[in-house]
Amino acid sequence: MRRPDVNQRLTGNRRRRVVENDEFGDFARRVIRAYGRRIAAGDVEALRQLLALAADVDQAADEAVEGLREHGYSWGEIADRLDMSRQAAHKRWAEVTGR
Repeated sequence: MRRPDVNQRLTGNRRRRVVENDEFGDFARRVIRAYGRRIAAGDVEALRQLLALAADVDQAADEAVEGLREHGYSWGEIADRLDMSRQAAHKRWAEVTGR
């Protein structure tokens, strides 16, 4: 699917085809919610591990944004997907990406 606001001559084939990302994300969310329910049923020892997942998600987001920037995505394109301003995205991830 071509986005009308993307100049194909400038962007070329820098982007990989997206395959089942929505389904993969949905699966990850179901696993995390199930983990929370399991802990709620009395597995208090796992509570610390559940909360540690937040740090893992932050690190994964950092790696994702860094990879997108390496593939030529602009701060505006990234911010648009996250419903934030280009400036907010840059402020959040510029140090991580070194850009």
